[in-house]
Formats: sequence, structure tokens, C-alpha cells
Amino acid sequence: MADEYDRDPESLESSRSSESPLSFFPTVKLQVAAALRSAWQEGYGLPQFRADLLAGIIVGIVALPLSMALAIASGVPPQHGLYTAIVAGGVIAVLGGSRTQISGPTAAFVVILAPISAKYGIGGLMMASLLAGIMLTIFGLIRLGKFIEYIPYPVTTGFTAGIATVIATLQLKDFLGLTVAKMPEEYVERVEALVHALPTTHPASLGIGLLTLLTLLVWPRLNKRIPAPLVALTVSAVAAFLVKKFAPEWEVATIGSRFSYVVEGITHAGIPRMPPLPLLPWHMPGGDGQPLQLSFHLIHELFPSACAIALLGAIESLLSAVVADGMAGTRHDSDTELFAQGIGNMISPFFGGFAATGAIARTATNIRSGGRSPVAAIIHAVFVLLAVLLLAPLVAYLPMAGLAALLLIVAWNMSEIKHFIHLLRVAPRSDVLVMLACFSLTVLFDMVVGVTTGVVLAAFLFMHWMARMSKVRTVEEWHPALREPLPPNTILYEIAGPLFFGAAQKAMATLSEINSQTRTVILNLEAVPVMDATGLVNLESLLQKLEAEKIYVLLAGVQPQPALVLAKAGIHKKERRLEICKKLQTAFELAGVRAAEYAEAERAATAASFLRTFSPERARSQTGSGRTTGSLRPDNKPDSKS
Repeated sequence: MADEYDRDPESLESSRSSESPLSFFPTVKLQVAAALRSAWQEGYGLPQFRADLLAGIIVGIVALPLSMALAIASGVPPQHGLYTAIVAGGVIAVLGGSRTQISGPTAAFVVILAPISAKYGIGGLMMASLLAGIMLTIFGLIRLGKFIEYIPYPVTTGFTAGIATVIATLQLKDFLGLTVAKMPEEYVERVEALVHALPTTHPASLGIGLLTLLTLLVWPRLNKRIPAPLVALTVSAVAAFLVKKFAPEWEVATIGSRFSYVVEGITHAGIPRMPPLPLLPWHMPGGDGQPLQLSFHLIHELFPSACAIALLGAIESLLSAVVADGMAGTRHDSDTELFAQGIGNMISPFFGGFAATGAIARTATNIRSGGRSPVAAIIHAVFVLLAVLLLAPLVAYLPMAGLAALLLIVAWNMSEIKHFIHLLRVAPRSDVLVMLACFSLTVLFDMVVGVTTGVVLAAFLFMHWMARMSKVRTVEEWHPALREPLPPNTILYEIAGPLFFGAAQKAMATLSEINSQTRTVILNLEAVPVMDATGLVNLESLLQKLEAEKIYVLLAGVQPQPALVLAKAGIHKKERRLEICKKLQTAFELAGVRAAEYAEAERAATAASFLRTFSPERARSQTGSGRTTGSLRPDNKPDSKS
């Protein structure tokens, strides 16, 4: 009747393999270029190419100024942002698992990349991106994509809004044309420096910034075919040219006046008219302007920043892929996407690029423009390359205030202020606490501190709620799942919820309070899906205590995962001490048999005691000893009447 773990060998082996450490990292073959393959297998023809061609050109127009603006915000010359869009954007599109995602430099990275470039220069930034690419590739190979999805929504909302706040703050310098000798690294000090520099506001820069901002807001309502950034930055460039011509004393800062490059010993303004060329990241200038020296010390110093880039890159790329799936009705492969992001970030630094990830805004533009395959992303990369080769001299006329206005819009959209306020109003207080903690720590310290604290805090709150959900119910007479009342001196404990370290001690503490008359204890584990080491240790302690008290224990309804944990711990059937049953009814029947055995044993013991009390030999022995002869009661005391 007791069917201890009576599964077929294949079932038990399946459970055992599902709980092995390697089960978290399945050895399923990675589908490289999954998105491109699926698009081709569905039948890719001329109509699809035309749609992707148009979408790729439109996204390329949007990506061109954004890539330069994000490079500048990250503390490096604008051409490196273009190289990132070309190389990383193209490689990730070819190898990735999302059919419509556009990858490249993103605003989310600015808060991480700017401190790196300030301390270690462009060379250090490229090295950190390379290390992050290696990490992302490993994430994809060991299939960590599903774990990235476990990051709670309040955490992503909080740190995203925090990043947007920092980005917007950084753009105020160029938007207002302020003169700041050196921007501090800490957020509070940055705000103080900007406030102190307000008297140096440049009217022309402010005017061009406001004009660009207004154009970016109004143009989409007038015409959705032509991207607003193209129109707005063209207007701002014309305005900057007119200011320089008619009011030279109010000349505004442009890419040409702030950035330059050297070719054959001649210095040129703006960005070079050259494609991304192969180079070694560790030979690029460091923070002191001298070439970096590849060493373990350098890798050790850049490793924490690389971890932050990899973590944020994984989160942003998969978040963007989910948004793309919702808009286009597709389904992405998260592990293939992480692998592609890693390869793209590994290759990009060898061609002058830096960290890249999925860009939600550009991905949405791609889908709205008709893009339905990775070909659109490849065309976007090719378009940016052609723009560098053909239009590089014109880029020098773009005003810094106009690019700052563009990033202010990006920061506003990125903050998702409506969702942020909505969560503040309707979310549980615990989620609001997590979101505000992530937001505050991201702004005041950095994204790594914000995300780490948010995830840990969310995990503790989750464990708290799960522990509260885990309950133990005592049944002493009747259970609805049983056909008859419980046998005498039998108690049934129903445990509901996972037996993990947050709930196990509480549950077992309840079970320790057992009546002294109890002979049999049934532990119904049907509603226990998972048991961890803490739950196992507490259960072992309880079983040892009950065994010491000679109480018969029945474990009923043990689920596959807890059954495997018990088997590994060596908890097996013990004759007349412990039984493990698959069904509660089986445990009930065994308890009935044992109760009958107890009852029979008690009747036999009572009869034996009675016979010993009233046997003739005992009576004669008492008479011969000179004791008073009188009738004896069952308690062996003489009757008072004798």
C-alpha cells in the first residue's frame, strides 16, 4: 500500500536531471542567426525587401544624429557612435534572435560610459565594451536569457527613470550653452555646478535648443513620413549658420568647433570621411592621452564597469525585443539575442565602436515603417556607413544645442513618466518602495547600485509574501478528501506553499506542537511544489523528533521535486516509523491499519494487566505474606470494607 517514490526509472531520471546544477544551463544547441533564418524560411522576396529597404533608410536617418549625440554624451568624439551603429548594428542584426530589433549606442549606456571615458579615455571605453561583449556571449551560450526576464517591473521602471534623469541633467550644459570648467562626477555636485553656471547662459544656444525642441515636438503631428530628427537638426544647423554669419559674437558651439581629427598631419574639423577601420582597443588613448597598455591590472579595474555594461545591455536588449514582439506579432529567441549582442560588442571595439544594445525607440520606428526582418537593421547600418562616407563634412555644422535638445526628448521618452506616476498611485507599497529605491540610487550613485539594491529588495519582499502564503492546517477528525474520519490518535497536517528558507522554519515550528496522545502523524505535502535545503533540514529535524517520541509518520502526496530532495537526503521508508505515499488516501489507510494495531495492542495489554491483578497465584501469595485478605480493585489497592 505504501508506494515510496514508485515512478518508472525514466520519470525519476527526468526529475533528477531537472534538478541538477546544469539544468539551469541547458545544453540545447544555440540557434545562431535565428531571426534571419526564420525570415528566409518563411519566404523572403522582393516585396519584403522593399519594405525593409524603406524602413532601414528611415531608421538610418534617425540613428545618424542619435549615434553622434550619444557618443558625445558618453565623452567620446561623434564618429565613434557612428562606427558603433555600423559595426555592432550590422553584426547583431545578422546573428540575432529578434526579427525587428535595431541595435546601436543607446541613451541608457550614457550614465555608465561617461565615467569610464572620463577616467580611462576612448581606449578604456573600448576595452570595457570588449569585456562586456565576452560576458554577454557567455550569457547567451549558457542560456541566461530566461533569468534576465525575472527582473521585476518596478526595478526596470525605477532605474530607467533614474537614467533618464541623469541624461537630461547632462544635456543642460550644451542646451543652455553654459560654461563649466569641468563637470563633476557625482550627481548632486553636477547640479550644483550647473546652477552656479546659470549666469553664463548663451542666448543663441538656448534659442537654437528651444527651436530644435519645438520642431521635434510639433513636426510628428504635421508629417509622420519624414523623421522629426532629420527636420529638427537641419533647422538647427541652418539657424547656427545664420547666427555665425550675421551675429558672429553669438556664435554657437557645433560639432566642427568642438571636435576635430588629423589626417596626414593636417587637422580637420568635424568627423573623418572614413569607414570604420580595424584597430586594437588597447592601443587607443587612455585617460592621459597616451596609448593604453594591456595588462591584468587594467582588466581588473575595468571589470566592474564591464559587468554593469553587460547587465544593462542584457536587460535593455531583451526588453526591447519584448516590445518589438508585442508591436510586430513576432517571437524572439532571448539566448540567441544575448549571444549576438555579445559578438557585436566584441567586434565593435576593434573598429572604433563601443557598447551597443537594443534601442527601443529605433526598433519601434523600424516596425512602424514596415520593417519585418533583420534585413531592415542591416540596411540601417549600411545607410549610416554611406552617410559617413558622403555627408561627413556637413555634420560639422550641427550645433551642440540641437543635439542636446534631441537627447532631452530621448530622456523624456525613456523616463516613461506616465507609467512611473501610475505605479506610484496604484502599485502596492512594497513595489513603490522598490521603484523609488532604484530611481534614487541610480540618480545619486549609479545604475549598478540601483539595480542590485532593487533586485535584492524585491527578492526579500517576494520571500516575505511567499512565507506568509505558506500555511499549515491541522486536521484532527475529518478531511474533505477522505471518505471516513481520521483514525483515533491520528493528526493530519496540511502544508501549503513552498518549503524554502523563508517559510520552512515557520511551518515546522507549527508542526512541533503535537499532542501527547498522538500516535500517528500524516504530513500532506500535495500543495508543496518546491523544497530547498532549509526546508529539508527543518523536515529532518521534525522527523527525528517524532521518531524519538515513537510516533508513526506518513508523508503523503510528495511532489516530484521534493521527492527527489528527500531521496538525495536518504530519507526512505522505515518499518513502523516512516512511510512515503503518493496519495493521501493511501496514507489514511495505513494510518487506519496502524491505529487498529495500536488498539489491539492496548486491549492485549489491558487483558494481561487484568489477569495479573486477579490471578489465584497472586492472591495466595498475598495471603501467605500476612496481608489483609479482601477484595482487590483493579488498581491493586484493598477495598476499604475489608
